[in-house]
Amino acid sequence: MPQLRIGLAQVDTTVGDLQGNADVVSSYVAHARTTGCHAVVFPEMTLTGYMPEDLVLRRSFVQASLDTLEKLARRLQDEGAGEIAVVVGYCDRSHRPAPAVGRPAGEPQNAAAVLWRGEVVRSYAKHHLPNYGVFDEFRYFVRGDRFPVLRLHGVDVGLVICEDLWQEGGPIAVAREAGVGLLLCPNASPYERFKDDVRGALVKRRAQEAGAAIAYVNLVGGQDELVYDGDSLVVDAGGNLLARAPVWEQGLMVVDVDLPTATSTVSGDVDARDGTTMHVDRTVLVEEPLRPYEPLLPGVAARLQDEAEVWGALVTATRDYVEKNGFRSVVLGLSGGIDSAVVATIARDALGPERVHVVGMPSAWSSEGSVRDAQELADLQGLHWQQIPIAPMVEAYCTATHLDGLALENLQARVRGTLLMALSNQHGHLVLTTGNKSELATGFSTLYGDSAGGFAPIKDVPKTLVWALARWRNTQSYVIPVDSIDKPPSAELAPGQLDSDRLPPYEVLDALLDAYVERDLGRTELIEQGFEPALVDRVVRLVDLAEYKRRQYPPGPKITSRAFGRDRRLPITSRWRESPAPVPPEIRPEQTTSG
Repeated sequence: MPQLRIGLAQVDTTVGDLQGNADVVSSYVAHARTTGCHAVVFPEMTLTGYMPEDLVLRRSFVQASLDTLEKLARRLQDEGAGEIAVVVGYCDRSHRPAPAVGRPAGEPQNAAAVLWRGEVVRSYAKHHLPNYGVFDEFRYFVRGDRFPVLRLHGVDVGLVICEDLWQEGGPIAVAREAGVGLLLCPNASPYERFKDDVRGALVKRRAQEAGAAIAYVNLVGGQDELVYDGDSLVVDAGGNLLARAPVWEQGLMVVDVDLPTATSTVSGDVDARDGTTMHVDRTVLVEEPLRPYEPLLPGVAARLQDEAEVWGALVTATRDYVEKNGFRSVVLGLSGGIDSAVVATIARDALGPERVHVVGMPSAWSSEGSVRDAQELADLQGLHWQQIPIAPMVEAYCTATHLDGLALENLQARVRGTLLMALSNQHGHLVLTTGNKSELATGFSTLYGDSAGGFAPIKDVPKTLVWALARWRNTQSYVIPVDSIDKPPSAELAPGQLDSDRLPPYEVLDALLDAYVERDLGRTELIEQGFEPALVDRVVRLVDLAEYKRRQYPPGPKITSRAFGRDRRLPITSRWRESPAPVPPEIRPEQTTSG
């Protein structure tokens, strides 16, 4: 059987940095050349970065993508890599002579090109365009209907892109009809908890359906609210796993694959079994198979436990947001509570302690233990620590106007937010907010107070998972004081205050939020799940009332199947209510925060 040595380039790209991304391709192809690769595959939209969003609606951006692609093909030839088939994702434009489905010709396409001997010899435009969750590809692209087959060293090779694997029919069905022996699949598949299990099973099933080996290469790194885990893999035609790359790491995974000798001559229009037809084009790069050679032994990276995987997501997302947006350092308020402790530790792991500034801002009601825990964490991790008591500033406000109750509690949070933003302005720090998903869901935060900032590392992390992450991180090295983990959570904005005064126990709350937010269950279904009707009415009302707050919250990495923001989009102004119950007197639009 013919052999091919394939390099899967699991890289971190930056949206809009076309030249920088081309440099990444050149560097990895040079490495692939030294390892004897015959083909190298890069992730989805490598040249432009994924996802450029409305940038692709600018003709200037699409033209820059095309120009960079042509230059890259010539550059690789000049660098001695012309005999390596390089598959690289980019933004193309439709070449249809007439509008498609009511949309004008020349619109953008999510495409992958094959670079060979200094030329762009073939390109493939994504056929299945996702339009759910965080994806809006129907807004940006028109789908492709051509399926290129390239004969490389006696093997017929086809291309698919990401969503083409997740949907039935389409290119997978066409690949089988065309007799393809290997499918190269560039991806920008965002991370979610437990997705690696789903992803592996999917690739196995599609390989069996196509009757072809699949080399699946995924992006790694953070882009605004999305974070990509890598987890690239190769399976044979029977779905057997040959190699799998680690998560959260850039690198070139090199795999030797035994493949069937190309014999099929199928071309022209083929039924894609999804209500469309695709046109099979054939191109010969090298007809003759390679002489047999000693294959490299493939490796399968060990899977991480859940907390380690989530921690990697949060660290990767924070590092890339800071680096790609040009910040030198970060600052956050360190209260001695669990949330700020975890955010500080994420920042330290992402950037190093020298770039993390933490500020203790005790109020009149802050306990000595909380101040001690905050300083202990800063000392354990070597962070820049300073303490600025806020009681005199709060008193100055109260001298000017009378405030009490919730207004006085929220004033303390706003003074802290103002202080952090002032330090940001003065020193160029990015302010990290410390709220978790449970707080964000229920509105348990203060606008222009603890919600003020530029990035929210644990925005999509439920409170119970915050505790689990802290305990896991301490098993790696002791960096979070045990008292910060074990003590009852409190915002400490009033005497003897605890989160449990205003919220159900977090174990109960998070289970209910998972059912309502992640799974979209209505009131009746929630009660059928075993939740008390009064609790359902209370929590659902809190979530619904807090939508306006969530719209004003900073971006943060998505790690669950239904993150607030790009995933879950609800109107602020709406009279729809799951619960017919009146608003309980203790529920008011402005709540306070913990951590």
